[in-house]
Amino acid sequence: MKKRVLIVCGSGIATSTVVAGKVRALLGKHGIEHEVSQTSAAELRGRLAGIDLIVSTTATPRDLGVPVVSALPYITGVGADRLDAEILAKLQTSS
Repeated sequence: MKKRVLIVCGSGIATSTVVAGKVRALLGKHGIEHEVSQTSAAELRGRLAGIDLIVSTTATPRDLGVPVVSALPYITGVGADRLDAEILAKLQTSS
């Protein structure tokens, strides 16, 4: 089953592009069929249909009905391995 991941940043362009590349590489490495898209924080609520996981570089509401993880480890480089594990675990539990 294809996993749909939405990457969120302030503008939907800058840091989300970096994070989207890392998420695509992670999921590809683990053989997970995926669709990764990007959006801005302002457009987030309108883009939730069918999304399995949100990976965000900015403050994100937690009442969206979709799991949310912070992408800051991908930006800072600190804790990226833990973030990889968290993303994989969240996607395994969302069926």
